Amino acid sequence: MNRREFSLQLAGLAGAAALASLGLPARAADGTPVDGKDYTRLSKPLPMNATGKVEVVEFFWYGCPHCFAFEPTLEPWAAKLPPDVHFVRVPVAFDALKEIHQQIYYTWDALGLVEQMHRKTFDRFHVAHKPINREDDMLAFAKENGLDAAKVKAAWESFGVQTRLRGAERMEQDYGIDHMPQMAVQGRWTTASSERGRPDVIAVTEGLIAMARKGA
Repeated sequence: MNRREFSLQLAGLAGAAALASLGLPARAADGTPVDGKDYTRLSKPLPMNATGKVEVVEFFWYGCPHCFAFEPTLEPWAAKLPPDVHFVRVPVAFDALKEIHQQIYYTWDALGLVEQMHRKTFDRFHVAHKPINREDDMLAFAKENGLDAAKVKAAWESFGVQTRLRGAERMEQDYGIDHMPQMAVQGRWTTASSERGRPDVIAVTEGLIAMARKGA
């Protein structure tokens, strides 16, 4: 989903077929992602903590149909990542409404409920068609799932969550995120548009992880 257009049409594999018909491979013959086609290299690498791990970030929005469609591919892939890869989700906040949606994720994270509630939140937006656009919606959703609404409200309004929101905004700006879902690797690269198809995004991300391991 483009930052400016926010199209509600799901991106399928048509982009990949179109590229193939033009003779433009998504990756080099050896599988290495191609700069300018598969990914963008940041003009200035971001500082990374010396953890010995490769950091992979998914930038997403709960209201994004592409992110919703991507989740069944992303979730099992992320669950099987090797120990030297650190995976992080970062919700985007391109406007005021998305800032509220961003707050949903960090509230679940503060309560240790991401695993339990992340997919359910996507389903509420895209299956039940009941978006969470204000605090009252969030508390109603919590009650629907048997959660303590008072604890959810406290986390929602907490200083810790507000701090996480500011940190996410800085990451979004530092990486120059302009569409979603978008993957970023090791403070150096961001993946191109997912219009080529979701499996291709994963393949490109794996290629970038391999490059990071080699110190490319």
